[in-house]
Amino acid sequence: MASVALDLLNETGLDGLTLRAIAKELDVKAPALYWHFKDKQALLDEMATEMVRRAAPGLGGDADAADWQASLTSAMHGLRRMLLRYRDGAKVYSGTRFTDTSYAVPVEAQLRTLTEAGFAPAAAARALLTATSYTVGHVIEEQATGAGPGGVAEGYDLAARAERLRDFPLAAAAGEEMFQNHDAGFEAGLAAVVAGVGALR
Repeated sequence: MASVALDLLNETGLDGLTLRAIAKELDVKAPALYWHFKDKQALLDEMATEMVRRAAPGLGGDADAADWQASLTSAMHGLRRMLLRYRDGAKVYSGTRFTDTSYAVPVEAQLRTLTEAGFAPAAAARALLTATSYTVGHVIEEQATGAGPGGVAEGYDLAARAERLRDFPLAAAAGEEMFQNHDAGFEAGLAAVVAGVGALR
């Protein structure tokens, strides 16, 4: 059922995803779904869990990475790829409660890499959470401009934005950096985050 919901998500986006729409796709009556999910949040929890199940091998970082920085960077690349696979994937993932322990495998792997590199357990947890929060937040923003499956937005009209901000030249010019080339922007931000969490070590 979560698989059907994820497929439908790419067509409708999160706002258009309803239990009624899923029931129609499954050719069942909507009340039947309440035997499985008490509300939409319960459905989102299962969808996020299914996303992780499908992508778990790529979320634990590169076991052959030269150092913890490379491993953490690899894990965040995997997380971003997973989220971008689904329309509004980052919104679905954010704040959900996983319904099984499949997420624990990559989390354990990444925490082990960090603790073996000299992070205290609490510092390793903070480092991983910080990098994860950056990645999820970045993808929420890029998907808001239409990135990923089913994207419908055309992105920001930078010329119109610059005109609106003509009295704020630095803010106007910042649009070129903020709203173009999401890949390069993500890489630059992630490098800064990874360098920064090193202070926790």
